[in-house]
Order: sequence, then structure tokens, then C-alpha cells
Amino acid sequence: MEADIAVGRGPRDSAVVVLFNFIGGPTCLVSSHLCGVGGEKRSCVPLWRTDLDGSKLRGCPNLARVTHRNCSLQRGHLLQPGRGGDTAGRSELEDGLGRPRPAAPGGRGRPATCSDAGFRPPAGLSFWNAGRPRGVSHSSAADGSATAASMAAAAARGVGARAAAALRGGCGVVGRGRPQAATTRPLCTAPGAAPDMKSYLWDRYREAKRSTHELVPSVMSNLLNPDAIFSNNEMSLSDIEIYGFDYDYTLVFYSKHLHTLIFNAARDLLINEHRYPAEIRNYEYDPDFAIRGLHYDVQRAILMKIDAFHYIQLGTVYRGLNVVPDEEVIEMYEGSHVPLEQMSDFYGKSSHGNTMKQFMDIFSLPEMTLLSCVNEYFLKNNIDYEPVHLYKDVKDSIRDVHTKGIMYRAIEADIEKYICYAEQTRAVLAKLADHGKKMFLITNSPSSFVDKGMRYIVGKDWRDLFDVVIVQAEKPNFFNDKRRPFRKMNEKGVLLWDKIHKLQKGQIYKQGNLYEFLKLTGWRGSKVLYFGDHIYSDLADLTLKHGWRTGAIIPELRSELKIMNTEQYVQTMTWLQTLTGLLEQMQVYRDAESQLVLQEWKKERKEMREMTKNFFNAQFGSLFRTDQNPTYFLRRLSRFADIYMASLSCLLNYDVSHTFYPRRTPLQHEIPAWSDMPAACRAPLLHEAQAK
Repeated sequence: MEADIAVGRGPRDSAVVVLFNFIGGPTCLVSSHLCGVGGEKRSCVPLWRTDLDGSKLRGCPNLARVTHRNCSLQRGHLLQPGRGGDTAGRSELEDGLGRPRPAAPGGRGRPATCSDAGFRPPAGLSFWNAGRPRGVSHSSAADGSATAASMAAAAARGVGARAAAALRGGCGVVGRGRPQAATTRPLCTAPGAAPDMKSYLWDRYREAKRSTHELVPSVMSNLLNPDAIFSNNEMSLSDIEIYGFDYDYTLVFYSKHLHTLIFNAARDLLINEHRYPAEIRNYEYDPDFAIRGLHYDVQRAILMKIDAFHYIQLGTVYRGLNVVPDEEVIEMYEGSHVPLEQMSDFYGKSSHGNTMKQFMDIFSLPEMTLLSCVNEYFLKNNIDYEPVHLYKDVKDSIRDVHTKGIMYRAIEADIEKYICYAEQTRAVLAKLADHGKKMFLITNSPSSFVDKGMRYIVGKDWRDLFDVVIVQAEKPNFFNDKRRPFRKMNEKGVLLWDKIHKLQKGQIYKQGNLYEFLKLTGWRGSKVLYFGDHIYSDLADLTLKHGWRTGAIIPELRSELKIMNTEQYVQTMTWLQTLTGLLEQMQVYRDAESQLVLQEWKKERKEMREMTKNFFNAQFGSLFRTDQNPTYFLRRLSRFADIYMASLSCLLNYDVSHTFYPRRTPLQHEIPAWSDMPAACRAPLLHEAQAK
């Protein structure tokens, strides 16, 4: 015969093993033997020694069946933790409706219990549940209540006491420790009284949803601050003596018109100089199509989002302007993982055999869109083309928009249209100057372009704020190539041939290299903090090779935090995390009825993940996350930036001696200990900033 098995603590901490469907009813394992429910030991084979030893019982959660013979049991009995204070009253037998059964012959006037046999379990045996329980809970060490201080931990581990109870479910059994007294639900159910699993699971679902709804107001009272500075590495501004800056998207921000300008100019170069079809001119720039940090498969002409573990986020793979079906992606890449040798190189480029290009620059948004539009044109018109040639031609056209001065001349001609006036940039520079900090500027942009932009946002005296100004630096080569000397430029922009022995304040220098810069200034190590928007070209070499502190400017951060602060996002994400936790807990129910319910939950979860992605970008979602993992972009950001923020203006919210402490984010194996995370461990909150 066969039997389902469940284990719990019995009287005086002895273990109780209940076998279901064993000759039509439950039985108990006591004294290493099977005994029936009639109040006396049967002549049974020692199951503990012959079928299951203690270690196997504790260590094989997949074991659902045991086989035994020679035991005749009564039908319809239940075993439940007792309510009395002595051994005799701690457990009793009940019928299928929970009523005590009459005393069996030889039972001393009361129902017999497994404890009557004097069973003593192997050391350390606690509640255990194997196989498909029939109304018995699946215990989990992850059970627990949650606080609004950590929405993710709260949702993943159950929200509030009611959600925790919902996730534990079952027959009123506590997964660890002693059984509850006066329980209202039986520990186990006999075959004749099997619960309706569908109703049981949907009850848990509704209870978890109610608890999630109650949690949302507390989450909404602790919104994230979009103007905060976030830390990957502990850093004190009191240690910083020298501040360095990139120019584009660091000191100056551009309007949405600039990307349209770049797209149109590069598109026209493709038509006029690379002889692409004139019909491509019908495509216009869509600012909502791409996000930064995407990867482009040069040989397959596919744009995609990849997470920190090199896995493609399905549903974010585009050929042209249309999504590639998941099945085709999996077939194409033999799964969804991209091997290391196919990923982009250190600077995100597709070189030395790498087939992927990562677009990390904000200026690359028009490039990604143009690539997708031209691909779309060729595909729609069934034109055979070489994807590698297309990638190179688009890349060259985008480069020429910069190097041929097309973009610079357009901005200088209508500076108010393209540059967002930011008076806070001057306020940041003035604050640092007032506190005696030295400052320098290293940019790839040309001198006249930088001068006009800085005059617009800072003033005519902008060079008085900087100790060193370097233009056309050609980063990242500036940080690695020791062969290029500095050249001084006069007021008219003419290059001089003088040998540079000192970098003078008020002067503008071109090219050069970091090694010569360090030699001439002596600005070395962690007393220097450099800000830039390009994680590779601006920050990577500085932090890895030279020990400078680094700050990343991520304009997208502010808009994403504002989305995360909306009630719709909070409600969706909190329920999504809770539903995921519910699926994790209830997956132990393997019967067909339960699996149908779980499939409905999985479908809802998939739909909610798509909804969450659409909050940020309909095609590719958030810059920082895939469905559940950090993006590859965030992985590099975390590695190369000590701090990151939406704009330099965030520095105005902090004292020049402020120390940035990274939040101690719990590791996966630390989560149970961090479920009730104190307020001090939270991310910077909006209401706290407003209170200041």
C-alpha cells in the first residue's frame, strides 16, 4: 500500500508522523513502528528502520510515498495537536468533522494517541511536509510580516500578519516550534474529508491581496526623493579637494530638439553620402522608442536589453521597429543567455570579434532609432542587405554629425532652443569655489562650442571658476594614451606650438593625456572627484586605474523615480511582488486542480510584468531593471561610479563635508533577517527632504 507522509511535533516535543491514504486512513509512526488508531500497538514492521531512517526522512523533501504492509487501520480519523496540559491530553483523534472519536477498546476511556506508544524521534526532527499535502501547510523559513519601509521585502515575504498566515496556510500548523493550541483547522485531513484545493488557494490569494491593499498607503507615505544622491561606495566630501567635470549632459543639459537634429542630420548623410534610398527620409525621430544601455547585435541587426547576468530580457528584442517573438529569440541564441565572448568589449564597442555593441551615451539614442528605422525599411521592402555594413554606415553618419561640426553649428546658431538654461549649474560651481575647492573641465567638445554654452549657463567669467580647462580631449583615449601632449589655444582659438610646463588658470588646452595632467597638477588619488554621464568614457579608467572618486550623472534617474512614486506603480509593484511570493509558497501543491490555479496566477504575473515595463518605456522598460534583475547598464554603473544622481544640482542639497553611505542592501541569504528593515536602512525619502 502507499501513503502520503507529514511530520510535526507531538506531545512533550516528540515527533508525530502521520501517513495518509494508508489502507484508507491516517496512522502514526511511534516507537519506530506503525501503530493503528485503536489504542494498542499492532504487529507492524519497524518502518523507521526498514523504510525510512531519520536522515532520509529529514533530508528528502521530494519523497512522497512509503510502502508498508501488515497494518489494518480505521477509516476517517484525524490527528490533531492536543489542548491539555499533560501528555494524555496533548493530542486526540477526531472524526472528519473535527469531533472527538469514542474511546477505542483498551484506550483507558479516551482516544488513543501516538504518544501512548512512547515514541521518541531522532534528534532535531521538526515539522516536515513531503509530497502533495492534503490540507497540511508547507512550512517555510521565509514566513514573516513586512513593513512599509521595505516594499520589496514586504511583498516577497508576505504583507502583514494576515498575508503571512495566508502564505503559511494549511491546517493551523506552525512550521517551526510547537504546534498551536486550540487550533480550528485539523493538522491533516482524512481521505473522506479532502479540502477543496481550488477554494483554499483562492482564499489565500484574496487574503494576500487585501493585505497588499492595506500596505500601499504606508508605502505612499515614504516616497523616494528624485533629488537625492545615491551611493555605491562610501565617500566623504570632506576628503575631496578637487572637482572635475565633463561638459555635455553634466554641466549642460540639452532639450529634446537636439536628438531630433542629430537623427535628421545623420539620416540625410546616409542618403546623400552613403547612397541609401531616399524613402528613408520618411522616418522621423521617436524620442520614446529606445533607452540608454541597450545592446545591438551587429551581425543580426537586433536591438535588445540584457541583464547583469548576460540574459536577454524576452519581450525587449527588436528587429527594426517590431518585437522579435520569444520563441525565435530562444532559437536564435540557443536560449536567452549571451556568452561573454559575444558581449561588447570594455568600452561597450563591438571589436576584436565581439558581436555586441552597447549604447551607453545619451547621444546614442538617435543612433539606435536610426538603425532601427533603416532596418525596418529594408525588411518591409524585402531588400537584401548586409547588417554589418548598415551598422558601420549609421555609426559613421552619427560620428560625422559631431566631427563635421553640424551639431555644434546648429546649437551655436540657436542656443536657446537646444540648451536648457540651468542656473543651478552656476550655483554648484560657486558653492564649491566659495569653499576653496579646485575645479577642472575635461571634455571632447570643441573650444568655441564650450565657451558659448558656458557663457549662456554660467556667465562670461566662467573660466575664472576653473583651474584647468581641456577641450577635444578624445576620451577615453585621453586616459590611456601617453603620447599626446597638450597644446595651448589663444583667445582666437589658434593652436600654439609652445611646450607646456604648467597648466595655467584661465587658459584653454587641447588634447593631452591624463598621465601628463597628473604630472603637471599633482592631483592624484581619492582627493579628486570627477563627474560625467558616460560610464565607460568618463568614469571607468579613472576609478580602475587611477583611484579617482567618480560621480555619474544619470538624467533618466529623476523621471524614473517620479514614476516609482506614483500610486499606480506602487500598487502594481507591491502586488506583483506579493503574487510572486504566493506562487513560490504554493508551488508545493502538485495536484491538477492546484496547478490550474497556479497557472492562472503565472499568467497574471506575466501580464503585470509587462505592465510594469510599460510604466517606463513601452519597448524596453526601465533603464535600471529587467523583470527582476539589474540591467547590464546598472551593473556597470555600480562598478564604476562611487555616487550617482540625476544632475549636478543635487549637490546643493548636501554640505561639502557630507559623507555618503551606501545602503546595506540585504544579500539573498540575508533577507529573513532584514524583513523588518529599520528606517535608517532605507533609500533617501522624499518627505524627509521636504522636512529639511
